[in-house]
Amino acid sequence: MRRPPKRPENRSPARPAGGPPQRGRTSRPEAERPARNEPAPGRKARQGARPGRDAPAEPVAEPPRPGAGAGSGAFWIYGQHAVLAALSNPRRKPRRLLVTTEAEAALRERFAGPWRVTPERADRARFATFLPEDSVHQGIALLAEPLEPVALEDAIAASDGPVLLLDQVTDPRNVGAVLRAAAAFGAACVVLQDRHAPPETGALARAASGTLDVVPVVREVNLSRAIAALQKAGFWVLGLAGEGKRTIAEAAPRDRRAALVLGAEDSGLRRLQRETCDELVRLPMAEGVESLNVAAAAAVALYEIVRR
Repeated sequence: MRRPPKRPENRSPARPAGGPPQRGRTSRPEAERPARNEPAPGRKARQGARPGRDAPAEPVAEPPRPGAGAGSGAFWIYGQHAVLAALSNPRRKPRRLLVTTEAEAALRERFAGPWRVTPERADRARFATFLPEDSVHQGIALLAEPLEPVALEDAIAASDGPVLLLDQVTDPRNVGAVLRAAAAFGAACVVLQDRHAPPETGALARAASGTLDVVPVVREVNLSRAIAALQKAGFWVLGLAGEGKRTIAEAAPRDRRAALVLGAEDSGLRRLQRETCDELVRLPMAEGVESLNVAAAAAVALYEIVRR
């Protein structure tokens, strides 16, 4: 009898019943195989890529909103004045700095350092992925933590200027403009009611044009208690109201420090603040003009206080 021919020893493993033939490949245990959506060993994952297309540039995500966790209050400061002031403020904690090529050259001319964050190059179109629409960013944006709170007693001890208190002024653009007026006339600080005032945002920093990092911002839970604390420290507290009997020029003290309380444009000063102030005063205005924007009123009133 003829013997059957011998089969080769290195034959391929038997394929599963009904499966396609596995030619020239060695099977691996299922646990060793990468998942469908995971990269193969030694290769980097493509962010947001789709079959047949290149992966887009990684977008700069907007940081979480305040209150979402530790350190989650970080926000984007944009515009050259605001970013330069933030970088120059040792109390500010920067996290990322994005600049266009042109903006980086201008920044290095105006800012000598020390650099606490390395600038990252970005094209202008990238800013639209993380800043509000129509933001005037000038090719520069800084991701930074909000400033640590300032105590009222520390602020008035560090400066002999007047104090501004805002009674439920909630528009960040108005608060930013008030900060510019406060910086222009040497105010010691701006006091905000904690629950009825805007948090630090890019819009507020942009409106303040760098003065958010210059003028101390004090946040108080109870504004009337802050007024009482200022009175105890020797301040004469003036409340700006249309029914004031004297103008601020007539009432501004010459022999003591002054504090000025301004209310929101729609409602004005609330009753408790009116009753706590030492005196209600007004701005002299022409007939037919009922009121001014709160930031404009703050600027005029501070000028009169400082002038005396």
